[in-house]
Amino acid sequence: MTVKFLTRGGRIVRHIPLFLSALALTGLITGCSTIYRSPSVTAGVSDAGKVRVVPVTPETVLVANRSPYAPKTLPSVFGLSAGSGSSTSLRGTGPLPEAPSTQDGSRAGLQLDPPPQVNPGPYTIGIGDVLVLSTPSTQGTAGELSGLLAAQNSRNGYTVQDDGSINIPDVGRVRLVDLTVDEAEALLFQRLVENQIDPTFSLEIAEFNSRRVSVGGAVGQPGVQPITLTQLTLGEALSAAGSVSVSDIDNSSVRLYRDGQVYQIPLEDLYSRTELQNLNLIANDSVFVDTDYDLDRAERYFAQQIQLRDTVLEGRQTALQELNTAVNLRRDDLNERRDNFLQSIELDAVDRDYVYLSGEVRTQGRYPLPFNHKATLADALFDTGGGVAKETGDASEVYVLRAAQDPRELGAVTAWHLDTKNAAHLTLAAQFELRSNDIIFIAENPVTKWGRTVSQIVPSLITTPINAAVN
Repeated sequence: MTVKFLTRGGRIVRHIPLFLSALALTGLITGCSTIYRSPSVTAGVSDAGKVRVVPVTPETVLVANRSPYAPKTLPSVFGLSAGSGSSTSLRGTGPLPEAPSTQDGSRAGLQLDPPPQVNPGPYTIGIGDVLVLSTPSTQGTAGELSGLLAAQNSRNGYTVQDDGSINIPDVGRVRLVDLTVDEAEALLFQRLVENQIDPTFSLEIAEFNSRRVSVGGAVGQPGVQPITLTQLTLGEALSAAGSVSVSDIDNSSVRLYRDGQVYQIPLEDLYSRTELQNLNLIANDSVFVDTDYDLDRAERYFAQQIQLRDTVLEGRQTALQELNTAVNLRRDDLNERRDNFLQSIELDAVDRDYVYLSGEVRTQGRYPLPFNHKATLADALFDTGGGVAKETGDASEVYVLRAAQDPRELGAVTAWHLDTKNAAHLTLAAQFELRSNDIIFIAENPVTKWGRTVSQIVPSLITTPINAAVN
């Protein structure tokens, strides 16, 4: 029996014996052994070891997450800031100028020209002041400071820095400059409450360094007097400087430099009138006790005071410039070290932990586990575009393959099975923590498996008879 093959015109071109069809079928059956076999996860024991399939449930997620794992950590350079550890100090302060020499004179050259009485108001916190935050204690304001309010230096306090702030651990920088003590307490109370810290504390100023008055000339101890919570009067400033040391009170005077103006008070008037002794001094006043009536000498003293203050400001500006330079150099160094680490990651020169994606995922490959924290199954599926392939993947067959860590179970594998056909189960994927060398496998759906089989069988049905006929 033969089979006739006809052309378009109906003419017979060749007769092929029917037994060749049998040969084609035999070849097809023989060729089926080379058809692609789809990978799958099957529980049981094989040559590679024991495979155990465990459904992913809220309870088994807890079991899986108990597997020990410590994420890789970023280098310490990523936790440093350019300004940490930097410090500056004031420059060019120097000693106070010497008082001009005395000369003979007479009371006739001394005129009373006192400054107006001023009311500076309540003391406000300034740069350089040292503040003490203390909890109630029987040892006083400087004793037994706890935790957050512990002393930051040997003076048991916080120094108000150039930007007007103090830096409190666990709270951060708090700007207190130009605030009264009551206002500063209220602001600190609010910041402590915001950071859930017990706000029971008291605030005191341990050192007054921001508002000062210089006293020079014929006094026992020339120097600088601080203005504190109480008003500093002219009499108190002179007394704190060792009192006036002159031999002739009739030819001596106190000259006060304030805001570019020079005021004069003869000592005879100062001692005879209480209101002059009670004149309030303000920050940056300069008091000079002279034993003569030559205003030119006093003006030279005040010029020296101005020059000294300018020198201090120039020193501060130089220190700030050096600080900015140091911070920029440190920032460049930190950025270079961070860039080198990132380049090492790009060149795969850094020891990393990976999870591998296989099966019917959109993109097969490896997913690097993050630094400093753990990743979940949801992170690997959605961050890298490695989720279930919609056309070929079986959403009910998502597995996390994890090899046993116990040497006694060499080759054993636990296959954590997650069925995501129900989208609610995706919440479990967000809780399931991944471990280094986990393999995420997604099986193909039945239609895909059948389609791939048919796609390999059909060409054999066509080519096998033809090849047999030709040969």
